[in-house]
Amino acid sequence: MIFKHFITPCLLAVAVLGALPVDALAASTDGKVDASGLQATGRYQRFIVRYRDGSTERIRLDAAAQNANAALNRGATASRALPATARTVRHMTAGGTVMTLSRPLDANGARAAMNALAADPAVLHVEPDLMMHAVRSSRAAAVAPDDPGYAELQWDFGDPVGGINLPALWDTFAGVDGTGVTVAVIDTGITAHDDLDTSLADAGYDFIVDHMVSGRDTDGRVPGGWDIGDWTNGEPWQSACTDGANPPEQSTWHGTNVAGVIAERTNNGMGTAGVAPGAKVLPIRALGHCGGYTSDIADAIVWAAGGHVDGVPDNTHPATVINMSLGGGGGCASDGVTRDAIASAMGNGALVVVAAGNADDDAANYTPASCPGVVTVAATGITGRRAFYSNFGNIVTLAAPGGGIYANDASTGAIANPAGFIWAAYNTGTTSPVAVEDGGATYAGMAGTSQATPHVSAVAALMIGAAIQANRPVPTPAALKNLLAANTRPFSRTPDVAIGSGVLDAQAAVAAVLGVTLPPQVTPLVANQLSAPSQRAAGGSVAFSIDVPAGARNLVIRSVGGTGDASLFVKVGSIPAADGSDADVRSVRPGTTESVVIPTPVAGTYYVRLYAVQDFANVSVMASYVPPR
Repeated sequence: MIFKHFITPCLLAVAVLGALPVDALAASTDGKVDASGLQATGRYQRFIVRYRDGSTERIRLDAAAQNANAALNRGATASRALPATARTVRHMTAGGTVMTLSRPLDANGARAAMNALAADPAVLHVEPDLMMHAVRSSRAAAVAPDDPGYAELQWDFGDPVGGINLPALWDTFAGVDGTGVTVAVIDTGITAHDDLDTSLADAGYDFIVDHMVSGRDTDGRVPGGWDIGDWTNGEPWQSACTDGANPPEQSTWHGTNVAGVIAERTNNGMGTAGVAPGAKVLPIRALGHCGGYTSDIADAIVWAAGGHVDGVPDNTHPATVINMSLGGGGGCASDGVTRDAIASAMGNGALVVVAAGNADDDAANYTPASCPGVVTVAATGITGRRAFYSNFGNIVTLAAPGGGIYANDASTGAIANPAGFIWAAYNTGTTSPVAVEDGGATYAGMAGTSQATPHVSAVAALMIGAAIQANRPVPTPAALKNLLAANTRPFSRTPDVAIGSGVLDAQAAVAAVLGVTLPPQVTPLVANQLSAPSQRAAGGSVAFSIDVPAGARNLVIRSVGGTGDASLFVKVGSIPAADGSDADVRSVRPGTTESVVIPTPVAGTYYVRLYAVQDFANVSVMASYVPPR
């Protein structure tokens, strides 16, 4: 089901966090401290300390740790803040000692910690142990795109439950947009659209041989990946390939929509945004009227990755990611051409990402979903639940937003819910495409594993592009598949059937390929205010924090509302373990109403973990205390 929609502008708001006070020790230690690399939005946990020649700290790691912790405690006494503890990691050949703190600090906290360390007479120099990246020509600010449809329609990017955590990637890895990566989209081809980069459309190819399927006058493949239409509500196709299960329909412009999800132009004040706007889409037409033949699709797979196909000029833009939002019945045969074609593509270094299918069935019964080595993608909706139509099973790698058709991702409804669909570029034509200058460019909401798949392909492009920018080796297709699966977000509730390791997480996937350890996601609490409701599947958790000043009394932290079973773990200074084993205080009553009371809290940051003993939904957390007199 397709909805067309003309987008109206809307206003975006950006909030800025206030700064914290600078440590009072700064005046006497500035000459020893190099804080030039600190960024206002950064988080810092590792530092390099150089000690004087002949000092015990220069020789012994345990002595360095002991003195560093003493210095941090002295600095904390001066600033009346809870200290972080230091652990020495190693001595450097250049003479420095690498230290890591028990918790990450913001820029001002890092500056205060370095000043505290530098107050030790044995210290010559302190600096943050920064994560280095390849030099970029510019670094964009971490802001939402100005595309008017982004805030209005694209929940799939940043919704805290159903989205792929893309805004967090923009914030952490600004400039990572898939530049340098080619994604082949084997589909219906692409149409001209002023919100799409179609510069590789002529470099693509139409692999459909049969004129009945291609819609051309004669048999044969032709250059270019353009979509010339796939309608079946006219002859000869209506008689040839429509029935009760496959009713006649207008042209779907399916490949255009898929390409838009992957790489629609972003921050251009137009339409909607793409997941990897810096990537190049190589459109390959293998689906036409009535569908596409396995033989054409298999050849397209080989060619997309740079393999030779007789009778077709070699691909001048080999892809490192191949998106196939297509499929058919039957498992992937061990001696089948699709299996061999995929093996060939993977051998040439291409990751193959495929749709699990929309039949609410085991994906093992479909091809290419069941082929070895592919990334098989199931669909979830805005609630984070499996979309009712999505295929499932043990061969599914992970899930991604494919859209819900009805409100609250229900399986039935009186009317469809456009707000739950996946929105991207489209064409206004009903049969042949309408030119841009004649009003052909529009946007449409679609739902299916076809829409989930390009989210994953685009994030794979982000991963590869990040590795290229950082001068790191590009992972193999097998390694990329493992990284995608191992760095997902937990499902919001336990799926009814297997749909992979979790929901696609753009930030975590890119961090993994760069070897960056992300700090845990923590939601700050405002005293006496309920947090937004949370939901988690059994075994999952959500973390919160509250800063408690010196002299406060009667700290109360509680969870309220919702359904299911949740436990509450609280620890000062760091996030409690998932099982609460290291928590300072716990509440583990059945249900979701938990409460802890700390009559005389010490000053500092208290971390709260709400752990799902069973699935829970719509549970909020509140913290309150009596302020100091």
